[in-house]
Parts: sequence; C-alpha cells; structure tokens
Amino acid sequence: MAYVFDAQKAADGVIEWVRKLFAETASPDTNAVIGISGGKDSSIAAAVCAKALGKDRVIGVLMPQGEQSDISYSHLLVDTLGIRSYTINIGDTVSAFMSELGKHMEPSRQAVINTPARIRMTTLYAVAACNNGRVVNTCNLSEDWVGYSTKYGDAAGDFSPLSDLTVTEVLQIGDLLGLPKELVHKTPTDGLCGKTDEDNLGFTYAMLDRYIRGLDDLSSVPGIKEKIDRMHRANLHKLRLMPKFEFDPGK
Repeated sequence: MAYVFDAQKAADGVIEWVRKLFAETASPDTNAVIGISGGKDSSIAAAVCAKALGKDRVIGVLMPQGEQSDISYSHLLVDTLGIRSYTINIGDTVSAFMSELGKHMEPSRQAVINTPARIRMTTLYAVAACNNGRVVNTCNLSEDWVGYSTKYGDAAGDFSPLSDLTVTEVLQIGDLLGLPKELVHKTPTDGLCGKTDEDNLGFTYAMLDRYIRGLDDLSSVPGIKEKIDRMHRANLHKLRLMPKFEFDPGK
C-alpha cells in the first residue's frame, strides 16, 4: 500500500506530543524558546508550540546578523502568533570572533558558514537560561536526511517537533494551521550567495521527499539517487549520538 500522509492526524499528533512532553518533563512555567528566521520550519514549529502550550509560553528570538533584508517575515510570524519576542543582533559577535580567529589562521569557508549558526544556538540557550526555557529544534526530516544543517547549530535543541516530517509534510501542516502563505511557502535561501536551498542541493525537496517515503526510487535519475545516498551516509554523524569509548570495568 502506497504511503499517504494525513496532515490533520500529524498536526494533532505533534501538538499533543509537545503538550505531553512538557507536562511530563517540565514545570508548568517552562517556556519553549525558538529562533525565528521567518521561514517555514521556525514558523510552523512555533505555531505548533503555541497550540500545545499557549502563546504565553512561547518565546521567539530574532537573530539578524547585521542587516537582514527579510526580517519582516520574522516580525509577521511573531505578530501572527502573538508570542513574546526578543531581537538579539549577532553581527558584532560574529565579526569579533572571526576577527580573533583570523589572527591565528585563515577562516575556512566552512567556519564562515557554520559559526553564525552556532552563535545563534548559544544565544537561544542564553535566552532559555534567563526564561526557564527549553530550546526548540526546527529541523525537518528532509534536511536532516542530507545533512543540510549545522552540527551544534540549528541541528541542536532540547526537543524536535518536526524532525520526523519531510518538507512536503511540514508545508501541509503549516497550511492546516492557517499560517500566512508567505511564511509557509517562502523560498528558503542560504543567506550567503542568494541561492535557494534546492539550488545548493542540486535536487528538489519534492523529489527528495518522495524518495525518503518510498514513493519514487529515482531510477529515472540515478545520478540524483547516488548523490542523495552519498550525502545521507556522509552526514549520519549529525543525527547519531557522539561515539564514545565504552569501558567495561569487569575486563
């Protein structure tokens, strides 16, 4: 039987999961702290948390790096949900750190790309520490599958409502929750060179999602299948627990 996604069932399920998680593991005044980029994942994850916990227990954190041309989307999300928010600009922090690093070595492209994401996660945990909060991971299954996230950056968090759902499925939940179309269907870009996520990946999320769910074996585009499989294998370290030496005191 072919896989069929039930958006209503998934939305109800994830909302109840968040509600139950906080009821069982947190105090009644514990907040959900989430970075708000204005894109689909942070918008939908924030909406899920607001539905589960109430808007008064969700704190949005806007973290532009200097000037952010599309920050109006983040403000739209905060206003739509009616949640508390803070805007903490990480521009000076990133510049200061990269300047100090540059005194000792030439920053690599990977360092330039990943450092801001890790500083944003540090910021979220600082806000959470000040507001009895738990940090929301906003990754989805599609991006996790091919490693399109930063380890200890946006791949971190205390709980993850969307990481078992593909992009296609996340979008359906966003539409179901009644979020503005411009938030749910905003084209994701890398924020560096103006390319879309799909341009960088070399395939569409729709193609990837059908492959993940077993709806298309990609036999008609073997090069894409090989690329997806290669990216998945190479990035499994982001999804698994840190390898550790297991000491047996009995030996």
